[in-house]
Amino acid sequence: MTFTPALLATLLGAVAYAASAIRLLAYPAGRLPSWVVVLLTLGLGLQGYVIALTTFPGGQMVLGFGNSASIILWLSVLAYGLSSLRYPMSRVQGWLAAGATIGIALPLIVPGMRLIPYSNMPGFRVHLTLALLAYSLLFIASVQAILMGTLEKRLHRKSLGFGSQDLPPLLTLETLLFRLIGAGFLILTLALASGIFFSEEVLGQAIPFTHKTVFALLSWLVFGGLLAGRRLWGWRGRIAARWTVTGFVMLVLAYMGTKFVLEVLLHR
Repeated sequence: MTFTPALLATLLGAVAYAASAIRLLAYPAGRLPSWVVVLLTLGLGLQGYVIALTTFPGGQMVLGFGNSASIILWLSVLAYGLSSLRYPMSRVQGWLAAGATIGIALPLIVPGMRLIPYSNMPGFRVHLTLALLAYSLLFIASVQAILMGTLEKRLHRKSLGFGSQDLPPLLTLETLLFRLIGAGFLILTLALASGIFFSEEVLGQAIPFTHKTVFALLSWLVFGGLLAGRRLWGWRGRIAARWTVTGFVMLVLAYMGTKFVLEVLLHR
């Protein structure tokens, strides 16, 4: 085995994430130790380095399932870490760190094979950055929605069970959920608008009729409908959780699902 810089950074980052995840999941209550913050920061830095090496080899852009999933997990850990400054949820951070332990290795396990066309164009890079940011925020929102749904069921049964006592109140979780959805929806709107502009400039067609476009627009409609329902009819709880998960599934089908089938299952 040859220890390349990417492999060495992957191993060190996985160890940092794994140690953080173990501490966060084993002892979620109380103040977060400074050494856990250092390890999470180290993991984020090393994962960012691996992503840069595998996404821009030789100055060109290669974006497959492996580094796309790694970027989304990386942004999710970063975003949740920042949001935890106000809404500390160590157990959820632990789950994300555990996911990032695997995610940091995905660019090497499932390497991208195809160069991305038009990747040198600023418009495309803006669109891609917005799309990945939206994906990450809405991924966190779906995790939050599942967490809320589980907690609400336990409250109705009057049996919180293991791991529920260290979570914030349900209303706090709901407030954070809709802030995540609002930010994710705004960025998704900008991503779709920049994609339409870029497509018209390069391909001469504003909205190409592909499965990616259809599912992305369906996801946008679901999240927009949820925000409208929240404002007009006060939607919350299980309704909000179901709409959130449905919207994110649509987003997965728009891009990552296709990447997974083609690159992991079909090896194309």
